[in-house]
Amino acid sequence: MKKVLENSKKIAILGLSPDAQKPSNKVAKYLQDKGYSIIPIYPKGGKILGIKAYTSLQDAFSQETDIDLLNVFRKSEALLEVAQEVLSLPYLPKCVWVQLGLNNKEAKELLENAGITYFEDACIKIEHQRIFQ
Repeated sequence: MKKVLENSKKIAILGLSPDAQKPSNKVAKYLQDKGYSIIPIYPKGGKILGIKAYTSLQDAFSQETDIDLLNVFRKSEALLEVAQEVLSLPYLPKCVWVQLGLNNKEAKELLENAGITYFEDACIKIEHQRIFQ
């Protein structure tokens, strides 16, 4: 995890809510404060934390280059579909990080077999704090 966090500069966040009280927003703000470039992905678009939000994974990965890590805030049941979509992107992120409480064995196997580092059931903010503070 330390190596991934050290080598990631641009983090796309799937399911990033514009609501400052939601965990996804708090995590994104934390990452932004730590110097990461965040790419919000939210179905309604708009701006989140002052940054243009893309409406889909395809949209974000088609218009942004060099996204290192995809942080996922979606239900466990949706993770296989997310993994399949990741494999159809114009380029692959180096890592897919699925938030605390979420997991899907098939998604994990699919992405790891494609050479993508995969973490699940782990909060990127909590792990960053644990490793670097």
